[in-house]
Amino acid sequence: MSTAESSRFVRIRVELVLEVDDADAVTKSALRRIADEAEMPASERAHAESAVTEDTAEALAYLVDPFDLVSQVPGVELQQASWSSERVDYDPDSPEWDLDEDDGDDSDG
Repeated sequence: MSTAESSRFVRIRVELVLEVDDADAVTKSALRRIADEAEMPASERAHAESAVTEDTAEALAYLVDPFDLVSQVPGVELQQASWSSERVDYDPDSPEWDLDEDDGDDSDG
């Protein structure tokens, strides 16, 4: 594959930290989305309902779809996406949560 061909593909990395103020609303929304999927097999539906009911992070992962982020962008087609969710301890003042850490700017030296 030439450089011109490979440069057509762009990887965008996004990390979101969400504060859940209403876990019930998130869970109910995920359950509605599952109910709306008429083509989903019963066994898969039962597994999805169980997962989103037991864990708000799973409910969010079910609701957040990378395709939705780019579906309206002209001239692009989503080729591959993966995402996961997990509960985290968040401290915005901690250096661990510095969003600029991967920008390539080494201002320490």
